[in-house]
Amino acid sequence: MTLTVSEGLDGMWKAQQVGRLFLVSVLAALAVCGVSATASAHSPAVTGKVVAPTLSPASGQVVGIAHPVVVRFASPVSDRALAERGVQITPSKPVPGQFSWIDDRTVQWTPDHFWPADTRVTVEAAGARSQFQVGDALVAVANTTTHQFTVSINDQVVQTMPASMGKPGYETPLGTFPVIEQFRDMIMDSSTYGVPIDDEEGYRLYVEYATRITWGGIFVHAAPWSVNSQGFENVSHGCINLSTENARWFYDNAKIGDPVIVTD
Repeated sequence: MTLTVSEGLDGMWKAQQVGRLFLVSVLAALAVCGVSATASAHSPAVTGKVVAPTLSPASGQVVGIAHPVVVRFASPVSDRALAERGVQITPSKPVPGQFSWIDDRTVQWTPDHFWPADTRVTVEAAGARSQFQVGDALVAVANTTTHQFTVSINDQVVQTMPASMGKPGYETPLGTFPVIEQFRDMIMDSSTYGVPIDDEEGYRLYVEYATRITWGGIFVHAAPWSVNSQGFENVSHGCINLSTENARWFYDNAKIGDPVIVTD
């Protein structure tokens, strides 16, 4: 099944404002991608007259090895290189990575591969600070040819589950996708991405144990209606179908930022 959910991530900073923002961060020895120790990822800290950026992961959060560091500034950024230089990311284990911009005020830093398991990370940027923890290395691999969903933790395979992925015309995208969010249950409705419910390919279904891996609507979820196909053929509209028991296990054990790798 697929579900499309639109997600959103006001003038531009003047050069003087940008300079003041990052000068404050340097003088305060607070330069990286994080939320201030007293602010949540949804509640920006205030540094003088300048609103500090919001950060993800938030302080105290435990995330998976594929979770990026995300810095969202209060206003559009005119000098991206300057903004990047004002961000300090300090992991307890060396990790190379790269910046990329999601939009004109949101930058993310992603490890070149994955964070090492059990890494402590401090992020500082423009008066904001966050300290988070990378947990165990849980990695799920969905193979669209063998129809298997294999989960390892710290390089040890712990579960191999029969699965069904996207059928022809609705193929599950290949690549590495971090877990974004989870829902104990939800309604999946094909009309949200332009296919009427009464269409031959339309549907409106109650779904349990749904783990989102793309904003475009790809989930790992329970699909009791496709159990007979799981392990043998791909019959979904793009999602990774598991039995209810297996989807519950993944829902209970996966955390935000754990990678799901789709291969063929």
